[in-house]
Amino acid sequence: MEFVKYQALGNDYLVVEADALGGAPSPELARTLCDRHFGVGADGVLVSEGPAADGRVGLRILNPDGSEAEKSGNGLRIHARYLWDRGCVGDEPFEVHTAGGRVRCQVQDRGRSVRVEMGRARFEAAEVPVAGVVGEMLCHPLEVAGQRLELSALSLGNPHCVVLLGSVSPELAREIGPHLERHALFPNRTNVQLVEVRGRHAIRVEIWERGAGYTLASGSSACAAAAVCCRLGHCDSPLRVHMPGGELHVEVDAEFRLVQTGPVVRVAQGRVGVELLAQLGRGTGSAR
Repeated sequence: MEFVKYQALGNDYLVVEADALGGAPSPELARTLCDRHFGVGADGVLVSEGPAADGRVGLRILNPDGSEAEKSGNGLRIHARYLWDRGCVGDEPFEVHTAGGRVRCQVQDRGRSVRVEMGRARFEAAEVPVAGVVGEMLCHPLEVAGQRLELSALSLGNPHCVVLLGSVSPELAREIGPHLERHALFPNRTNVQLVEVRGRHAIRVEIWERGAGYTLASGSSACAAAAVCCRLGHCDSPLRVHMPGGELHVEVDAEFRLVQTGPVVRVAQGRVGVELLAQLGRGTGSAR
């Protein structure tokens, strides 16, 4: 089974073709491939579907814990670059179908940058979902890990919990993130963003990602943080979103439709060894 590895602001993914899997992608496959000691090592696996005869392009996103994500901003940029590298798409915008809805992508600057229209932020608690909350969940008080926080929740096709703080750090994200990801408020778990506002057009974000843990960058998390900061009146579009892995450019319109633009780097390509495939019960028949 062949793979190509890319990174987007330090968030690395393996891209594999759906027809190379010999069946539906399994949680065990994702856990094994993503393991940095016993597998290839990655923050997730992107399963590319298509283009089909009708031109449809699909994407499935697997987290390193084996769960499946509805949407990933960095993953979508990487997948778009992968399709561009293969010659499946050109410089014109195209659509990708994900579990979190259709997304419009465009590869720019000879593959070095990708623009993704992430859709509209939905703040209704029922759409996130958030348990026991009616209407929007903005600045909701909650004590977590001995700290009094104010939470704002939204959906971009996947769930997000944004916390605005005076200052943020990786240590704080690792401390608070696990508690919020699996809090009873979020029946489907949630991605967590700790946000420090640095100006009308700049924020810093530390991220605890659902199914992946602490991560250097996340496109959908950057968009979620930007949407909340604009919704609460702290910031104006466009925003520079600073994350440990680098900077993402995010646009937020009056209807809270979001567009992210950022870099993608091709890292390596290779073939999963037959011994590893045999451990997964896939034998050698699916290796290409």
